[in-house]
Amino acid sequence: MKIVHHGAKTGVTGSCHELIVGDNSLLVDCGLFQGKEARETLDIEFDIKNIAALLLTHSHIDHIGRLPWLLAAGFSGPIYATEATAALVPLMLEDGLKIQLGLSNKQCEAALALIHQRIRPVPYDCWAQIVLPTGELVKIRFRPAGHILGSAYIEIKLPTNEIVVFSGDLGPKNTPLLTDPIAPTAAHTLIIESTYGDKPHHQLEHRQRVLKQIIERSLQDGGAIIIPAFSVGRTQELLFDLENIIAEVDVDPNEDQTIKRVWQRLPVILDSPLAQKVTEEYRYFHELWAKEAKQRRYMGRHPLAFEQCITIDSHADHIELVNRLQHSGEPAIIVAASGMCSGGRVVNYLKALLTDKRTDVIFAGYQAQGTTGRALVDGEKVVKIDDKVIDVAAQIHQLSGYSAHAAQEDLVSFVADIEQGPQVIKVVHGDLEAQTALVNALQKVKPEATVIIAASE
Repeated sequence: MKIVHHGAKTGVTGSCHELIVGDNSLLVDCGLFQGKEARETLDIEFDIKNIAALLLTHSHIDHIGRLPWLLAAGFSGPIYATEATAALVPLMLEDGLKIQLGLSNKQCEAALALIHQRIRPVPYDCWAQIVLPTGELVKIRFRPAGHILGSAYIEIKLPTNEIVVFSGDLGPKNTPLLTDPIAPTAAHTLIIESTYGDKPHHQLEHRQRVLKQIIERSLQDGGAIIIPAFSVGRTQELLFDLENIIAEVDVDPNEDQTIKRVWQRLPVILDSPLAQKVTEEYRYFHELWAKEAKQRRYMGRHPLAFEQCITIDSHADHIELVNRLQHSGEPAIIVAASGMCSGGRVVNYLKALLTDKRTDVIFAGYQAQGTTGRALVDGEKVVKIDDKVIDVAAQIHQLSGYSAHAAQEDLVSFVADIEQGPQVIKVVHGDLEAQTALVNALQKVKPEATVIIAASE
């Protein structure tokens, strides 16, 4: 058994790992390189002739984005994923292929048709069998990872009965919408992500209260509240918390009546076609929700489809709303992609409303260097969007607690809870500082294991 890392070895994008078993192999993820790690070519640069199957941990583009190029290179094997990931993959790829890469409708349709033919949905916690061309049997099992809808870590039982675990991207514990990851019982080799391997803890427990405070402060002078958000995961978490704030304000006898009336009339606008489609899938797969979310639904509430949540479909309606808010100054919460303000409909809101001192922009996620979001978070008073220079008068806020990645505390807890093993732990998917910090922390809880940074091999 050998593992070769074709991506996410020295950074956080392009996840792609090959598990070689004798003369054959399994590929885990085939993601796009993004941001500072972006590459000139998307072509598959490794030999695929012995790859028997592709296993997907989840539907983020940095884990699935090169799938069409893998097919174009000649990969003809099955693609295994959880049921929810199988539903989300076509949505995410269609958006990425058209908007980010500029492919035509015909090219997109051809790629998506192939994926639909190849994909094999597997329920959580069920072993599936893969017969290798040599006749050897490999078993795989997807377990909840708590990162986004459908996300999983993968247990792979080899013909030798060794178990190899790929973590994919693990989510933090105690989020209200998705279930927590539960560690496997046994693993010989573990490949684990380290995105926030140097961050001690996410402030999940306070995020809703802080969100409410920011919004109520901004409502004092009216104006729009813009929340740039990624279409999968963060958008749904924000909608979930906004519905709960509105519901709690409505029934709280101690709440100021003026504030209560403002919240009851405040529109929450979801202006992202992809986010709308993804949110529909979150509602469809409600059985995958965490206990708190299920309880709200059983009580007759609709945490992802509440009355004050308005969706904007057409581009014409989007432009009309942007112009209306620019001239009226009326209060509204707008949740729109992209999360780093590097594209999508949120850009039009920013161009129209950043110059208004009544506008508030709430960032609920990491902002990469070189993005408009990062410039705003850093306090720049002049930004350039679509070659237009804009003076920033809006109030800019950063909100923690909405990360979809586990911090060091939860990553270490996940590994510590593995009862048998692992003998080898390989750290991937992180910057060097995060990888190094996680290696040191894991060595303390698993002193008998060999813990290494994959890039150092």
